[in-house]
Amino acid sequence: MLMTPMLGAAAHAAAVMAMAANAAVAPVAHVAAQAAGGAAVETATKLSNLHAVILGLVEGITEYLPVSSTGHLIVTSSLLGLYDGGPLENAVHDFEIIIQGGAILAVLGLYFPRFVRMLQGLMGKDPGGLRLLINIGIAFVPAAGLGFLLNKKIKEVLFHPVPVIIAMIAGGAFMIIVDMLLVQPRRKAAAAAAGGGEAAGGKAGAGGLDVDELTPGKALLIGVLQIFALIPGTSRSMMTIVGGVFAGLRPAAAAEFSFLLGMPTLLAATGYSIYKNLKESAATGAPNVFQTLGIGPAVLGIVVAAISAAFAVKWLVGFLNRHGLAPFGYYRLAMGALLIVLLMQGTLKTGQEQAAAQPAKPRMVPVKTPIP
Repeated sequence: MLMTPMLGAAAHAAAVMAMAANAAVAPVAHVAAQAAGGAAVETATKLSNLHAVILGLVEGITEYLPVSSTGHLIVTSSLLGLYDGGPLENAVHDFEIIIQGGAILAVLGLYFPRFVRMLQGLMGKDPGGLRLLINIGIAFVPAAGLGFLLNKKIKEVLFHPVPVIIAMIAGGAFMIIVDMLLVQPRRKAAAAAAGGGEAAGGKAGAGGLDVDELTPGKALLIGVLQIFALIPGTSRSMMTIVGGVFAGLRPAAAAEFSFLLGMPTLLAATGYSIYKNLKESAATGAPNVFQTLGIGPAVLGIVVAAISAAFAVKWLVGFLNRHGLAPFGYYRLAMGALLIVLLMQGTLKTGQEQAAAQPAKPRMVPVKTPIP
C-alpha cells in the first residue's frame, strides 16, 4: 500500500517518457540571415509545439520532485532525437532553461503568503519573515558561487546521458539510506509520542522542525549540500530536501524550504543565462534565444510547466509526510536501470555519439542549479 501512490507517479513519468520515445521529431525550420559581409548564413531552429508540451510536462513534474529535472530533460530530449549536435540541440538547451519560468510561477502562486511575509520582514514588520529570507539567502550562496565558476566545465563534461545515469542511481541509493537511518526513526518516535503507533494522527514522518525553526547554521548546511546538485542527474530538490532532513526538519518542511530556495536559484540561473545569450547575440548579430525558438513554443512550454509543477508541489508535500524519502530512491534506481537498458540498445546517445558540433552561435548554458 505504501508504494501505491509512488507507482502512480512513476506511471505518469513513464507515460511522458513514452511520449518522448514515440514522438516524431518535428521538421527543422531554418531562418537564414545574411551576415554583414553577405557571404555567411546563420541558421536558427524553431521548436515544435509538441516538443514544447512534452518538455514542459517533464520540467513541471520533475522540477521540485527529488528525481532530477535536468536528468529527465536530458534523457527526454535524447529520446526525442533533439540532440543532433547542431542548431536543433542548441535550441533545446535554450528551451530547457526558459521553461524554468513555469516552475517559478507555480511556487510563487502556491506560497505567495510566504513571500509576502518575507517582504514584510525586509520592511521590519515581520521578524519571522525576515529570518526566513535570511536563511534562504544563506542557503543560496554556496552553490550559486561555485556554479558560476564551474558552469562551463559542467556543461561540457556532464550534460550527457551517462553522467545522468550514474548520478540517478547513486542518488537513489543515498535517499534510501537517509530514509532508513534518519526519516523512519524520527517517524516512529513521533508516532510513539502521539501514543498511537506509526499511523497516529496522520503525522507519520512529521518528527522534526518546521521551516520557521530553521537556524542560519542549518540553512548553510542545506546550501552546502545543494552544491552537489550542480551534477546533472543528482537533483537540486533531492539535495536540499535531504539537507533539510540532516538539519532536523521534518520531510514536508524540508520540501517547503526546498521550494522556497528554488525561487532565487531558478531566477538567478534563468536570468543569468538569458542575459548572457542576449549579450552575445547583440555582439555577434546572430539570432537570440527568442528568435531561435519562436515565442509560441516558449510561452506554451512555460504554461504547461507551471500547471504541472503546481500539481506536483501539492502532491509532494502530502506524500513526504506519509511515506518519507525511500519511494523516490527506489524510483531513481528503477529509472537508472531503465536508462542503462536504453543506452545499451542505442536508444540513448552519449555525448561522444552526437554529431560534430555546428558553428557556434549565442546559446544559454543548460542549468537547473544556482547561476551555473
